Amino acid sequence: MSFWRRFKPAIGVAVIALWGRTMPAQTPETPAPAPSSAAPAPSPAPVPVPVPAPPPSPAAPGSVSPAMAQEDTPPLLAVPPDKPQLSPLADKPDWNALKALASVLTRTEFQQAMTSVYADDSTQLPPWRVEGESLIVETSPGAPPVTVPFLNVDALRNKPVRYWRTPRELPPLQKGDPPLKGLHIALDPGHIGGNYAEMEERWLSMNPSNPHEAVREGSLVLQVARQLKPRLEALGAMVTFVREAEAPVTTQKPDDLRPVARQVLQDAGVPNPPESYANRYDERRIISVQWQAEKLFYRVSEIRARGRRVNQELKPDLVLCLHLNAEAWGDPAKPAFVPQNHLHLLVNGCYSPAELRHEDIRFEMLQRLFSRVHEVEIPMADTVADAMAQSTGLPAYVYNKSSARRVSGSPYVYARNLLANRLYQCPVLYFEPYVMNHEETYKRLLLGQYVGRTLMDGRLVSSPLEDYTRGVVRGLEEYYSSVRTKETP
Repeated sequence: MSFWRRFKPAIGVAVIALWGRTMPAQTPETPAPAPSSAAPAPSPAPVPVPVPAPPPSPAAPGSVSPAMAQEDTPPLLAVPPDKPQLSPLADKPDWNALKALASVLTRTEFQQAMTSVYADDSTQLPPWRVEGESLIVETSPGAPPVTVPFLNVDALRNKPVRYWRTPRELPPLQKGDPPLKGLHIALDPGHIGGNYAEMEERWLSMNPSNPHEAVREGSLVLQVARQLKPRLEALGAMVTFVREAEAPVTTQKPDDLRPVARQVLQDAGVPNPPESYANRYDERRIISVQWQAEKLFYRVSEIRARGRRVNQELKPDLVLCLHLNAEAWGDPAKPAFVPQNHLHLLVNGCYSPAELRHEDIRFEMLQRLFSRVHEVEIPMADTVADAMAQSTGLPAYVYNKSSARRVSGSPYVYARNLLANRLYQCPVLYFEPYVMNHEETYKRLLLGQYVGRTLMDGRLVSSPLEDYTRGVVRGLEEYYSSVRTKETP
């Protein structure tokens, strides 16, 4: 799940869930409150501090009520014309790198990708224009645009610069080879889990009298990743972890991000924000420096650190972002189960005009589009989603917001712009099965991971974590078996 919000703001400010609907992913980046009368200004970039973040104190007894994360696009910041508009903690793009995209796509291919995957339903003009056989991209304030020539139909197509391989670029399979032979898969268990679960609002207990009875999303999906690794390796894949423990990947700590958090609040119209909050259930905590710094830590700094690990160290052919979902349930003091239980998979796409005005988001989207990553992500997601549906028995989730769009015939697959599936420069499948505050799912998750069936409430049930694992493995096996080139005897 991308983001659980336990309370609805009721203090005259709106909580920005994530910049540009980016994470969790695996989640959509700074949770700053927006004023009602003035547009906020951007936060300055922090100075990285190479000190590992210690775990926070263990969760206090009681129940924490998460809400379904459907991150909305935040209000745009009021940026002076001579300053770049960047997402929180983002680096300024190297616009010259777009010149390597020349003659990679035809004009028609670019426009089809925008129409079918990357654009939302807005009628606003994007920060680029098509002139003849070139794409003219706006860059930084005061700087000239970058021109990316489209491929002429009579010219030789340039290959996109990328570290990952499409299924057809993998070595051909010979008779008897397993279907994933030579494929590098990176497993990215969402969130952090463990002692961080309460801070990141991925901790759920329906039994206030027994705080040890709780499910932690980050811990559960790490179990799924550990089950996936040997099974995918048995099919020939090389498998690595983006996160392999209940600990953050980022070396920054929440306290390192306090100056940025304080500036975010001041720019949003809170001139003298309190430094900390005493009660996690108090809605006023959202205007504290502590709360903003925590959000920057686990929702932005953490995902950006994972992005660097994926793109600079691991360089896989595929990333699997593993999550679980939840639905809103209202008052955390009176937790109640919800009837909904569902499944969906996300690929990258559906960018709003507000998001594309940020230089880094615009730059990263164009890099993904020209790498043709969607041509791999979408058909793979369709196949894997079908296998997940068969394994879990879950119905498809239906989005009712403009932050996501259908991109194929599968009712389970949507495109959405999340921080993780945008930053990772390779195909990414972002999984969202099960609603953790659904009564049966909650009880089954408490039983942990097991093979087969066990007795629960008078009937035999399987493990959701095992069904999750089996669906992923079966889907990838089916997809790569159908698309990989095979040696002719």
